[in-house]
Amino acid sequence: MLQVNFIRQNADFVKERLAVKHFSQLNLVDELIALDEKRRKLQFERDELQSRVNAASKEIGNLMKSAKKEEAEALKAEVAAIKIQMDDTSELADLEAAVHGILVQLPNLPAAEVPVGRTPEENVVVREGGVKPVLAAGSKPHWDLVSQYGLIDFELGNKITGSGFPVYKNQGAKLQRALISYFLDYNTAAGYVEYLPPHMVNEASAYGTGQLPDKEGQMYHATADNFYLIPTAEVPVTNIYRDEILNANELPVKMTAYTPCFRREAGSYGKDVRGLNRLHQFDKVEVVQLVHPETSYQVLEEMVLHVEKLLQSLELPYRILRLCGGDMGFTSALTYDFEVYSAAQEKWLEVSSVSNFEAYQTNRMKIRFKDEKGKTQLLHSLNGSSMALPRIVAALLENNQTPEGIKLPKAVQPYFGGEWIK
Repeated sequence: MLQVNFIRQNADFVKERLAVKHFSQLNLVDELIALDEKRRKLQFERDELQSRVNAASKEIGNLMKSAKKEEAEALKAEVAAIKIQMDDTSELADLEAAVHGILVQLPNLPAAEVPVGRTPEENVVVREGGVKPVLAAGSKPHWDLVSQYGLIDFELGNKITGSGFPVYKNQGAKLQRALISYFLDYNTAAGYVEYLPPHMVNEASAYGTGQLPDKEGQMYHATADNFYLIPTAEVPVTNIYRDEILNANELPVKMTAYTPCFRREAGSYGKDVRGLNRLHQFDKVEVVQLVHPETSYQVLEEMVLHVEKLLQSLELPYRILRLCGGDMGFTSALTYDFEVYSAAQEKWLEVSSVSNFEAYQTNRMKIRFKDEKGKTQLLHSLNGSSMALPRIVAALLENNQTPEGIKLPKAVQPYFGGEWIK
């Protein structure tokens, strides 16, 4: 969430940066400033009244000591009248609610490095790595391979729950477990502390990371308890430090977690969403950092390298993109996407996003730290997928298929307990 003082003092700049994200309701900035001006004026008036009450209360004590009871009683009546006036806080509360209501509708401002653009085609390729494999004639996409080797049953998932909820079995289930363990070990070896958080969160947690109100329609909602199924481990993990004040020597905070993820926006039928390309439920390992504001962009680059090395260990061709303003998330200031090349589908598949949210999330969650001078400041939060499994699995199966079976990369073999899926 943006800060009101910053918006008020930098209105034109805020509008200019929001336009980079193609945010269409720039009028909300002016509305917020006008409402906040009314709120500040009313708050000033109330503070003035409180000052009068404080001064009068002190004077009443002096009058009583001087045996000037009648004057003291008259002043008490005046104080009582002022307090009645002050007790009516409805207008101030309404203004505060209106200001907050607009604030939560404003996305984070994109950083200066964010490319101008509206569509994914305008994202900037930062670098590429790996070698695209050349598949033999008759090679298959992953949805045929999982059927051939008995790895995943999409129809059974449809029977049990619905479309977008696959059932992994036999070596398919084993591969999921192997990749999750490998990803977690890779992250903890880099200093991330592992968590196993709840898979449902309350409204405050979903609000804190910016899923509410922006993505309310995309989340599964358990209405009886007002809990939300998590769309990513980012939500519960970042909220571990909600309403906390850390010391500077505790930074950075590095966390990782595996969770299933639940998203309603799986889309329509077709090649782009077939098989594992887009699901309602999928597994993902996440990394989250809470850092000093002065180091967050350095940490962002470190997290990008962390994910890049993980992809390199999977021996997959990949590319890294810096997202343009129109393709960025609501809460992000700068995002890098990672894509792997699917040889059988002949297309790039997104497998990770690494983002710096600056103070947008921490302002919502009031995650702060005391600097060396004892001053309290907001931390910066970052997160990244390390990794999301479905499209990684799709690329591993497709790119490594041979007439003898599917050969797994060396890094995964110890976790899987073998070289081959046959």
